[in-house]
Amino acid sequence: MERIEIFVAWVAGADRSLPLPAYQTAGAAGADLCANFPDGRRGGVVIEPGARVLIPTGLRFAIPEGFEVQIRPRSGLAFKHGITLPNTPGTIDSDYRGEVAVIVMNAGAEPFPVTHGMRIAQAVVAPVVRAAWSVVDDVGQTARGGGGFGSTGVAS
Repeated sequence: MERIEIFVAWVAGADRSLPLPAYQTAGAAGADLCANFPDGRRGGVVIEPGARVLIPTGLRFAIPEGFEVQIRPRSGLAFKHGITLPNTPGTIDSDYRGEVAVIVMNAGAEPFPVTHGMRIAQAVVAPVVRAAWSVVDDVGQTARGGGGFGSTGVAS
């Protein structure tokens, strides 16, 4: 298995006792990210149903060119509480050097507390392929054609 080195730096005011992104099992594709509220906000936040909140991680990444870090929901929080990320997957580009923060949404029915140190999302490192976009007169046809949403039928 290839390993890509991601350099990580703490932002000012971050709690450096919290863990860095970490894989919870040997086969995990995503490394868990923790909520890292700055001094004065360590009590966390409560996300009301339907609301979105930007949750800080206290971290900045240096991602090698040719890669991105995708931020994805944690399945347990999504299933048990309706906690998701509305821009899934969120992309952290290789040239971004600001703090990594996660847009967290409560799609559940009850208010949800996000506490300092809680594992709130997962980070997946992925290669990036850049396209050359070319204008043509016709893009050709396929069996599907222009059929859009739901055009291939409903799963049974």
